[in-house]
Amino acid sequence: MAGSAPGGPRGSIRDAMHTYLDFEKPIAELEGKVQELRLLAQEDPSVSIGDEVAKLELKAAQLLQDTYGSLTPWQKVQVARHPARPHFLDYVERLVEDFTPLAGDRVFGEDAAIVGGIGRFRGRSAIFIGHEKGSDTKGRIKHNFGMAKPEGYRKAIRLMDMAERFQIPVVTLVDTSGAYPGMESEERSVAEAIARSTDRCLSLGIPLVSVVIGEGGSGGAVALACGNRVLMLEHSIYSVISPEGASSILWRSSDKAKDAATAMKITAQHLHELGVIDRVLPEPVGGAHRERNQMIKEVGDAVAEELKGLEKLDADSIRRTRREKFLAMGRLGLS
Repeated sequence: MAGSAPGGPRGSIRDAMHTYLDFEKPIAELEGKVQELRLLAQEDPSVSIGDEVAKLELKAAQLLQDTYGSLTPWQKVQVARHPARPHFLDYVERLVEDFTPLAGDRVFGEDAAIVGGIGRFRGRSAIFIGHEKGSDTKGRIKHNFGMAKPEGYRKAIRLMDMAERFQIPVVTLVDTSGAYPGMESEERSVAEAIARSTDRCLSLGIPLVSVVIGEGGSGGAVALACGNRVLMLEHSIYSVISPEGASSILWRSSDKAKDAATAMKITAQHLHELGVIDRVLPEPVGGAHRERNQMIKEVGDAVAEELKGLEKLDADSIRRTRREKFLAMGRLGLS
């Protein structure tokens, strides 16, 4: 859950960046005092507050570092869902030149929850596909909070087909609580669309790099995340079901979501230890939403590095290593 910063309305990205999570209340109080002192100094320049502000800023920075250095899995869930966390379109805007979005699945229609297109990334052509949650109320409704319907996954398949035809690498950015579970989604076979998208990821003969930038929820995330290299941001999460969903199934109540988040090992650190992902990308102190441009640049650097490492492999090697990577996750290693 999140609450507004002292004196700040919610809504825009700028306001959302100052939205504090429940466990950040002590930080909010300190940073609120700093803000109040600065406003006081603006109203009355004769007031000397430099030393007091410096002390409070130092204390707030240390508290922020201590807090984010020991987050619980449930707190990481909250950070991964922060409204100001950079979304797919934020990454594309800063990383991809001449991005041309490509819409529709050529079967039913367009789905705005998954956005994809072609552009120039670090001097090479690349196709970017990802979930877009939206950055304000209007955007969230338009993009259905990043929960895709079948046509979204079929559009992703179409773009991956095009990428292979023209030998262009694919980058997927994953950020969804899961595929849309509504009646119209089921009527149009969302499970089949997810399965086919997953299979297409695994069968690609071109490099595929996937990055979990926020939430990686259920098959709706896996359908875009079966890459040669799978990366996660430090405070992102990746799981077969949301903690709330697991709590409802196992305890028949959503009150145990915190326990479920811990038991399911959904954090980037746990998943790296288990071999589910390949790399954890550190976030700025306080989360990706506090230093959006820095985080976006570091994701771009990591993706470019991974693509460079894959560019010398031929199609058969790319397919084989990718499939072996995912098949190995289910092996027990018994003699």
